[in-house]
Amino acid sequence: MTDWALRERWESPDGTIRYDVFGEGPGLVLVHGTPSSSYIWRHVGAELARGWTVYVYDLLGYGSSEKRDGQDVSLGAQTRLLALLLDHWGLERPAIVGHDFGGAITLRTHLLERRPFSAIALLDPVALGPWGSPFFRLVRDHVGVFQQIPAAIHQAIVAAYLRGAFHRPMSDEALASHVEPWLGLEGQDAFYRQIAQADQRFTDEVEPLYEEIAVPVLILWGEEDEWIPPETGRRLQARIPHSQLQLIPGAGHFLQEDAPDAVASRLARFFSS
Repeated sequence: MTDWALRERWESPDGTIRYDVFGEGPGLVLVHGTPSSSYIWRHVGAELARGWTVYVYDLLGYGSSEKRDGQDVSLGAQTRLLALLLDHWGLERPAIVGHDFGGAITLRTHLLERRPFSAIALLDPVALGPWGSPFFRLVRDHVGVFQQIPAAIHQAIVAAYLRGAFHRPMSDEALASHVEPWLGLEGQDAFYRQIAQADQRFTDEVEPLYEEIAVPVLILWGEEDEWIPPETGRRLQARIPHSQLQLIPGAGHFLQEDAPDAVASRLARFFSS
């Protein structure tokens, strides 16, 4: 797991998606959020692979999956693609974990695409409005300008933005693997494209359905999350039947990085039960 590279590829209707499968046992799908990639699951995935067959992938327009002009990388498109990917994998009722936007994709896939899951875990999910930072709104209003920013300035923006997702200090070397997919002309365009398409209507349309969820739901939240405060987790837990909320001490929004052992152990305990 030290050299993270997705070995498989699937030609979706909208572009190439890179994925990997490892471990042995019942199926367990891990869905990352933004602005990240499947790389964020490398520690947690390695632990979960001891008891499950783990499926990871890079969202379209993210990580090592295809990035190109004119792509629809919205939550709506990602929802449809996850449903198709489940078919490609032959998974009928897997367990699933969604982080950040991946939480929204997971909930939409379950409630709008009507795909059954045996259990759902949500890690600091984007699930309740209002959401979208001032930075998000600034990019949406001026996306053409941001796409033309000199590469060195863009790199500094992405690095500064990502640092806010971690609670523990991150060295430049450790941060580089999170920043790298968004560099170069292709990566820079993709970074601002996914922000420009981050529309709250995709969560607004699924929020009224949360009370219909009938499977066990675990909500994990970084106690030090500066992007989406833990209070949002308490609001979400109150909306979803059969759900439980657990805070992870010493963890920010990227809790898989800040506290991988705690996240992996709580997920393993939840899915085992």
